[in-house]
Order: sequence, then structure tokens, then C-alpha cells
Amino acid sequence: MKKILIVEDEEKLSRVLELELKYENYKTEIADNGKDALRLMQDEDWDLVLLDIMIPELSGLEVLRRLRKTDNHTQVILLTARDQVHDKVSGLDLGANDYVTKPFQIEELLARIRAHLRKSNNHIEGTDVLNVGDLSVDLQTRQITREGAEIELTPREFDLLTFLMHNKNIVLTREQIMEQVWGYDYMGDTNVVDVYIRYIRQKVDNGFDTPYIQTVRGVGYTIKDVT
Repeated sequence: MKKILIVEDEEKLSRVLELELKYENYKTEIADNGKDALRLMQDEDWDLVLLDIMIPELSGLEVLRRLRKTDNHTQVILLTARDQVHDKVSGLDLGANDYVTKPFQIEELLARIRAHLRKSNNHIEGTDVLNVGDLSVDLQTRQITREGAEIELTPREFDLLTFLMHNKNIVLTREQIMEQVWGYDYMGDTNVVDVYIRYIRQKVDNGFDTPYIQTVRGVGYTIKDVT
């Protein structure tokens, strides 16, 4: 049974979420402040966390920042009443896997939860190590190396790189990347993909003789196993 931690200080909403998730056969627990949430995250393993940004004691973003220092595996969906781009970008940059803006439809939230849990299962059940030339990614330890040198990526950059590597030599559109890596149909500017591709190139390709990540003009991106 999958375990989901609900971090929400609105009692009515947290209760609704708890009932809906239990009905879907998830094991749940509720924390109504940031300190309790962080303690529960440190004491137990969770498959997914629903994390409200505006909570007492510690903000949701601060909880996420501290969580990602030691845990890049747990799926985190942010819940926020603020529909500002800055809040969303801040959460994604800190390692959130997705966000939902209040008010939301419970059916949509449940669909996103299922999508992220499937993604997590695929990482566990699929191939343990991905390779493109001398670039290697261990999906279990999340260790990335090239020519033996270790490379550090943020959780979002890691998800993007592994998606490209799972589909090496296949040209992927920005829309495909947004849907698979960000976990939902993105309705805004897909230039965010270009930004993250640039981040990854700086860490994975710069300083090496062979660039693996390639742009296909007018289409999208691919990672090529150059021989």
C-alpha cells in the first residue's frame, strides 16, 4: 500500500484529502505545520507528499528545501492558493515534482498522484543503470558520472536527463518533455524546457569532447549515443 503524507493546515481540506485518498487505497497521515511535517518525513518513508506552501512553523518551501538535502526520491506535489509564476518556479527549482493551484478538482489531483507514483515505480522496476557513451546514471543511487567524474543535478534536471536517456536517439518535442518530466499538460510557455536543457548541458556536456544533448531545430531535443 502506497503511503502519502498530507501537509495542510486547513482542517476541512486535509480531512477531504484524507478520505479521498483512503478511498483510493492509500495509507495517509496528516501534518498541519512544517515542523511536524519535516519530522514525519525524517522518521518514515513516504511514496508521495502533498505539501501546502502556506503552513505554520515552517513554510512548505522551507520544508521542501530541507527534505531535498537528504531525499531526492520522494515525490512531492505542492498545494498553493497563490497562482503566481514566482511561487511555482521556486517550488520546482527546490525539487518539487508538480504543483496544484487551489481550488482544484480532486479528480485532477488523484490523476497527478497516480502519474507520479507510476513514474516512481518505473524508476524502481526498470533498468538500474542508463548509459550514453561515457555518461552513466544509476537510477537507484541517482549517481551520475561522465568519464568517471561525478556530476550533481537538481531533482528536476535529473528527471529531464533520465527521460532523454530512456529515449536516446529519439527526437522529443518540448511538449512531450513538459508532459513527461513535469507530470502534467503544461499550458504556458515551453521555454522552461530550453532553460533546463541549458542547465544540464553546462553540467553534462561542457568541458567534454563529445556533446550528447542535441537540438533539433523546430522540433525539440535528443540525446545521441555518439560512437
